[in-house]
Amino acid sequence: MVPLVLWLLAAVAFAFAVSIGAHYTGACMGMSFAAGAIRLGPALWLMAPLAFVGALVASGGVETTVGHGILAATPVAIGIALSIVAAALVLTSVYNFVTVPTSTIQILVFSVVGAGLAAGLPIDWATIGVLLAVWAVAPFAAFGLGYGLVRLVDARRGAAAPLAGPLPRGVAFALVAVGAGASFAMGANDVSNASGALVMTGFFGLFTAALLGGVGLAVGVVSWGRPLLKTVAFDIVRLDPAMATVAQLAQAVVILVSVGFGYFTSMNQALVGAMLGAGVARGRETVRRTAVRGILVGWAIGPVSGAALGYALAWAALRVGGL
Repeated sequence: MVPLVLWLLAAVAFAFAVSIGAHYTGACMGMSFAAGAIRLGPALWLMAPLAFVGALVASGGVETTVGHGILAATPVAIGIALSIVAAALVLTSVYNFVTVPTSTIQILVFSVVGAGLAAGLPIDWATIGVLLAVWAVAPFAAFGLGYGLVRLVDARRGAAAPLAGPLPRGVAFALVAVGAGASFAMGANDVSNASGALVMTGFFGLFTAALLGGVGLAVGVVSWGRPLLKTVAFDIVRLDPAMATVAQLAQAVVILVSVGFGYFTSMNQALVGAMLGAGVARGRETVRRTAVRGILVGWAIGPVSGAALGYALAWAALRVGGL
């Protein structure tokens, strides 16, 4: 008989995946929607299946890192896994509500660390070190790629001025295509935030965890993604269509390269880095300084609060019978 707490863990993980799917609509389809390349409804219905497919076919390396690479001793007790997912879900929801731009990934990883410390489980600090290095490098890599691609596009086009008049069909197609690529990358990169803890327990394999999380991502995109896409798209986009295409492409490339090595990094931080690079290539300021400060604040408080709440919830779970 399946323990009730295991059903609870699966339900919380699914809810977290729904929240993640809604949260990243702007990071994936914000550029193409804001530029008028695609309408709101089609943007969401294009993103949802691609996020699901990315989770199902390309998340195995990241799922393995979260499920087996952070805590050196697995499987872990179901209650510890539940503490990890619950801590990440609560903090992500709170920070989203108060509009503090934290990284879901960074919160999740340090929730694992906090829960592991509370349970006396060995932490693989080498994996943590690699993740910290990836998180530090990714925005700069996206910056460099965004800068280089914009310079290349301008050299081929022969002018650095924004496109005038209606959005050309080719540019619109390119914007939608890179948004689709970012949607796939998001599924591969972020599903383990919700489902990686399932793998830790030993009750879920990589495919089952990715399937559950992927469905949750898709449900989140089409159910709660509409208002978030409308808000985020017009908050972050200060680029002409060519620059927007390059920035979204740079983001997707950086994320997919990271995922290919079995590590994950922040979608939003990669996008901001790419936007900054595209802007510098044109001599413009494309991202408000408050956004950059917000990212730095998020880097500081996300991991600390994740570790603290993960520790507290795991400590409590260890004192509740059956968890």
